[in-house]
Amino acid sequence: MAKKEGGDKDKDKDKSPEPAKSGTGEKEVRIYSLATTVNECIIFLEELSGSRLLPIWIGITEGQAIAIRFSGIVLPRPLTHDMLLAAIQELGFEVKKIVVSDIKENTFYARIHVSDGKKTVQLDSRPSDAIAIAVRAGCPIMVHESVFERCQTLHKPISEDEVSKFKEDLKSLKPEDIFKDLKKKPEGGEPPPKKEGGDAK
Repeated sequence: MAKKEGGDKDKDKDKSPEPAKSGTGEKEVRIYSLATTVNECIIFLEELSGSRLLPIWIGITEGQAIAIRFSGIVLPRPLTHDMLLAAIQELGFEVKKIVVSDIKENTFYARIHVSDGKKTVQLDSRPSDAIAIAVRAGCPIMVHESVFERCQTLHKPISEDEVSKFKEDLKSLKPEDIFKDLKKKPEGGEPPPKKEGGDAK
């Protein structure tokens, strides 16, 4: 299974990719679907200017944090993503956009772009956390073209038959069906795929 999103910050600090140049090769997306299994979620990001769908495996908790924004449920106390967005705003910044910026060793990386009108800061993030912030801030969700190119994307179903087949295929979809080879296979066969950028365990 694909590697979980970011991981421990101290361990991942040295291998975090450099942020992509702002606006260069970025495609705007929106949430197309959020599918839930027993112990994980798959979020599908729909390319607005094309037909591609990018699936990202995330944890159940992160999936709930994204889904609750659309459920109409009013919670008595703020969740972690609500608190983080409030902190950003209280410090005088605005979330301008989030970008799924890179994929390395089957792990997705994202950046949260915040600005106070004078400077823009990019915050390293797991895609699930960045998307949870974006749906609360109402800001654009972007995917760098290089991420589309390095993953086996799906295409949006058009006809009713295609929609039915797409929903059926989701039941057995696995990360190894999505990721292309990002490095040469070692002798003795292909390494088992890691789980997509999610919680470190």
